[in-house]
Amino acid sequence: MSQGRPGDWVPLDPTPGPPAPPNPFVHELHLSRLQRVKFCLLGALLAPIRVLLAFVVLFLLWPFAWLQVAGLSEEQLQEPITGWRKTVCHNGVLGLSRLLFFLLGFLRIRVRGQRASRLQAPVLVAAPHSTFFDPIVLLPCDLPKVVSRAENLSVPVIGALLRFNQAILVSRHDPASRRRVVEEVRRRATSGGKWPQVLFFPEGTCSNKKALLKFKPGAFIAGVPVQPVLIRYPNSLDTTSWAWRGPGVLKVLWLTASQPCSIVDVEFLPVYHPSPEESKDPTLYANNVQRVMAQALGIPATECEFVGSLPVIVVGRLKVALEPQLWELGKVLRKAGLSPGYVDVGAEPGRSRMISQEEFARQLQLSDPQTVAGAFGYFQQDTQGLVDFRDVALALAALDGSRSLEELTHLAFELFAEEQAEGPDRLLYKDSFSTILHLLLGSPRPAATALHAELCQAGSSQGLSLCQFQNFSLHDPLYGKLFSTYLRLLLPFFLFLFSI
Repeated sequence: MSQGRPGDWVPLDPTPGPPAPPNPFVHELHLSRLQRVKFCLLGALLAPIRVLLAFVVLFLLWPFAWLQVAGLSEEQLQEPITGWRKTVCHNGVLGLSRLLFFLLGFLRIRVRGQRASRLQAPVLVAAPHSTFFDPIVLLPCDLPKVVSRAENLSVPVIGALLRFNQAILVSRHDPASRRRVVEEVRRRATSGGKWPQVLFFPEGTCSNKKALLKFKPGAFIAGVPVQPVLIRYPNSLDTTSWAWRGPGVLKVLWLTASQPCSIVDVEFLPVYHPSPEESKDPTLYANNVQRVMAQALGIPATECEFVGSLPVIVVGRLKVALEPQLWELGKVLRKAGLSPGYVDVGAEPGRSRMISQEEFARQLQLSDPQTVAGAFGYFQQDTQGLVDFRDVALALAALDGSRSLEELTHLAFELFAEEQAEGPDRLLYKDSFSTILHLLLGSPRPAATALHAELCQAGSSQGLSLCQFQNFSLHDPLYGKLFSTYLRLLLPFFLFLFSI
C-alpha cells in the first residue's frame, strides 16, 4: 500500500515568522520586598475602609435604579426612558458611580479625544477589556446601554442596575437568545439617535492588556459607524488585570484598593465608518477595527479568544488550547485510580463504533457516576448522546505515554483514516483530521478543517496519506514542534498525577 513519498511534503511556513505575540491570558504580578511591606500595611488600614464604603455606595445605587423602572410595563421598557425619571435617576446613578470608583482608589479619570454623538456613532467599542473595573469607562461615555448575560439579572443590585440601564440581555442557555440580541442591537443602532449609544467590550473576556483578543462580530452586525474607545491603566504596578491565570477577584480588588492612587485613561478615537464590504461582513469589520485599536495602543492584534471555557492561542494557521485539554481527562482518571495503559480499548481502525455512557463505564471499568460523567463529557457526543470509541482509544493512548510520537501519530492515522472509493490507499479526510487535532491539541474543529484544506492544496486528493500526516505532525518546523511540546508534556504530567 502506497503511503505517499516524503518529497511530496512542503512545510507550510519554511521561513521563520515574526516573533510570537505575548500570551494575553496570563498575568504575573511580581512584588518586591518593599512593595509587599507597603501592601501589608495599606491592605490592613486603607483597603478595608475603601471596600466597605464602596459597598455602601453600591447599595445606595439601588433606589435610583429601581425608581427609574418602577411601575413601567415590559412594553414601555422597549422604548428609551425619558422625562423626570431619566433626569433624576440618570444623574443620581452617574454621580454615585463616580463616587464608588473614587472610593476604590480611582482618583483620576483622564479623558482624551471627543466622544461622538449617538447620531455620529450609535455603537461604542471599548478595549482592551482587562478587569472588572472596566465599567468605569461608562462614566465618561454618559452611561451608554450595555450587553450582559441574562443570568446577571438575579444578582442583587447588579440586576437592578441592568434594568435601569435597559441592557440588552443574552442567555447562554437559549439558542434563540443570540438571534434576538442581534435584532435588538440592530434596532437600537439604526433608530436615528432615538436610543442612547450601546457600548461593547468586543473581546468578550478579560486579558492582561499586552495584546488584543479577537473581536467578536456582535458590535458590528448592524453595519453602522462605531467609535473605538481605548482603556489604559498607566500605573507603576498593574494590580487591575484579571486574566484567565493570575490574581483572583479578591486579590485584584484588595491590591487595587491598597494603592494610594489609581489612574485610568479613556481615549476616544475618531469614528470608524465601515466600507460597503465591511457593512456586509461583520467579521471583516471587527478585524479591521481591532487592528486600528491595536495600532493606537501599540500592542499586537491577535486571533486569541475563548472557545467555550478554554482560552485558545494561535500557532501559525492553527488555533490550540492554551493547555492540553487531555490534562482534564487525566485528572478525572487519576481520581478514579485508573491507568490508561491497563485499559483494553479494542477500537477497530478505520471504523466508527459509537458507545453509550454505560458502555463507556464498563469498558474503562469505572463505577463512580460522577467520574463516569466527567470522563465521558470530555468527548464529543452525537445527537443520541453517543461517542466514537476511536476518540477514547486515541485519548487514552496519548495519556498512557508508552508510545513514541511516531507511534502515536501512526495510531491516530490508523484509527481515523478511510478507504478511498478508488485505489488501495487510505487517506485522512477533514473531519477525521479535525477530530485528531481537537483531541490531542484542543484545536477548535473549524480551524483544523481550514488547515486541512491548505495541506491538501498541493496534492490532487482531498485527504492526507500517512506520510503526509506524519511529516506535518512530526517534521514541520512549526507544527512538529507544537505536537512534540504538547504530547511530551502529557507523560510527566500524568506520571506526576499517579505519584501523588
